[in-house]
Amino acid sequence: MRWTSYGDLRLYSTYILSNNSMTLYIGMTNNLARRVSEHKRGEGSEFTSRYHFDRLVYFEQTTDVRDAIAREKQLKGWTRKRKIELVKTMNPKWVDLSAHWEQ
Repeated sequence: MRWTSYGDLRLYSTYILSNNSMTLYIGMTNNLARRVSEHKRGEGSEFTSRYHFDRLVYFEQTTDVRDAIAREKQLKGWTRKRKIELVKTMNPKWVDLSAHWEQ
């Protein structure tokens, strides 16, 4: 799966970032490419800059901001094991899904 844009249709993304030690970060944004780039530069929260998240390992998109917010909250409530299983459904090798996106 890759990040997409549909003209004037706004997409909201719920995403999971990781790093070499497999620490997980879950977020939601209306511009996934921009937000992932910010995280990779260490911009944003103290938590994300401290743990050097360098790869997007999972994301889903919707046109309803309420659905994206609800999904973010849902995922944050899951156990680490369940989050890892979710990532493996889309990305079993934990590669950076944003590696070839133009920034």
